[in-house]
Amino acid sequence: MSLRLILVPGLLNDAALWCDQIDPLSETCEPVVADITRGETLAEMADAVLDAGGKTFALAGFSLGGIVAQQVIAIAPGRITHLALLDTTMKPDSAERAEERAFLTSLARNPGRFHGFGEKLLQRYLAPENLGNEAMADRIREMTARLGPEVFIRQSRIPRPDSHDILRTIKVPTLVLCGAHDQLTPPDVHREMASLIPQAKLAIVKHAGHMTPIETPDVVSVALKRLIER
Repeated sequence: MSLRLILVPGLLNDAALWCDQIDPLSETCEPVVADITRGETLAEMADAVLDAGGKTFALAGFSLGGIVAQQVIAIAPGRITHLALLDTTMKPDSAERAEERAFLTSLARNPGRFHGFGEKLLQRYLAPENLGNEAMADRIREMTARLGPEVFIRQSRIPRPDSHDILRTIKVPTLVLCGAHDQLTPPDVHREMASLIPQAKLAIVKHAGHMTPIETPDVVSVALKRLIER
């Protein structure tokens, strides 16, 4: 039986985030996308991942999903065989970032004002060379609009913890990956993360911003396959 790989989406993302990875990964493992859109806390999101995973499984988390993945391996380290942390962080929100989340959440509460990620947010999520890619932008807009303001508000108000100590305890093969142009969780954050994890391999992906599974799908698929084969 193939090893199950649980793929955890990020803020206002669902299985559509990972659609380019499912078929390539199926050659190596059993990819399953976890649903963290219903959780009110990180603990509830972690429980959803553990419920999807089975007795032992590999785990890949993107952005908010990477924060959840760190909580999962802290709760149940013996169940995780491999770990991938993509475009994520181990740091709590800065005061500026927390203020920005509160502002965006207040806007999302206004009826008729929320339509998914708009142009200003996309400029921060995508690499400069991908900003003119309408198919890519439409895919992100459609996914975020479909999930809607309730999910955005619920996920945005969850505190982001300091997970430095968790990273130091990780003992499984680990991939730490981000886009070279990631403005939200920059490469230096990932370099620090990788330095804290004994078996981590770091990958900084050219031609990508924050949305590596969508911007550089083949690179992400290959990196995850190589992780599973370690």
